[in-house]
Amino acid sequence: MARMSVHTPGTDGPDVSGSGAPHRAGFACFVGRPNAGKSTLTNALVGQKVAITSNRPQTTRHTVRGIVHRPDLNAQLVLVDTPGLHKPRTLLGERLNDVVRTTWAEVDVIGFCLPADQKIGPGDRFIAKELAEVRKTPKVAIVTKIDLVDSKTLAEQLIAIDRLGQELGIEWAEIVPVSAIGDKQVKLLGDLLVPLMPESPPLYPEGDLTDEPEQVMVAELIREAALEGVRDELPHSIAVVVEEMLPREGRPADKPLLDIHANVYIERSSQKGIIIGPKGSRLKEVGIKSRKHIEALLGTPVFLDLHVKVAKDWQRDPKQLRRLGF
Repeated sequence: MARMSVHTPGTDGPDVSGSGAPHRAGFACFVGRPNAGKSTLTNALVGQKVAITSNRPQTTRHTVRGIVHRPDLNAQLVLVDTPGLHKPRTLLGERLNDVVRTTWAEVDVIGFCLPADQKIGPGDRFIAKELAEVRKTPKVAIVTKIDLVDSKTLAEQLIAIDRLGQELGIEWAEIVPVSAIGDKQVKLLGDLLVPLMPESPPLYPEGDLTDEPEQVMVAELIREAALEGVRDELPHSIAVVVEEMLPREGRPADKPLLDIHANVYIERSSQKGIIIGPKGSRLKEVGIKSRKHIEALLGTPVFLDLHVKVAKDWQRDPKQLRRLGF
């Protein structure tokens, strides 16, 4: 039976710091089928938005590193958020899967995210079988979205995950139920990941929350806003490229303004109307929503200039994929 880590209110997580404990630092990777809550969990552990979240599967396309500083445990966790592993239908899908497998080979621990509100399905088994091939890396099963289920359903899911491990020869280092939205056991998860990290000085300076270039993060925030509301119409057809980010010239020092020019790419001309909306209303909404997050991220007022362009069938075209950063 794998070790279950269920935290009861009124108690603290395990004391792994000890007095004068050596500093630990390393990389943890969250995997799981699309929409298993990996990005939301990354943001909750970091304490700030560093990975884009959406109710559309396959939202994450870049390997985002969120950096968690735990001075209380004399440790630093670097969270690698990968795209969901899936059976690919396009060249983009194949490239995303390659990113996942390469990452697994390079991290210190793998967190396998399984939503509490959905029974283990073929997608989870597909990933678990792949994980079973990764012999040396410790694996933690993370049961996400526990705020959506009652205690009976949660208990059944914990048992099912333990059985899945036994069936495939995976020895879970921990099985941890969490709710990133309800902030339940998120800190405990960090406490349990730390001892699985190697002894190491900090890998990033104090205060750094991610090593993603700002332009990539800005593009991701715009894409997140563009994905909202289009539901099933354009789940994977949107890509965003920030062409330039420049401080506005001639502004007083106490009133800076950053000009950001970005292109939103879609695959077909017929999709333009969906993104732009009647009289430009949707695109305006995308601009307002993303600008708020961009200003919070960069700490400066922003002028955002968005244009919608067609890059025909970009998900299947190697040249277009390169141009759009994949």
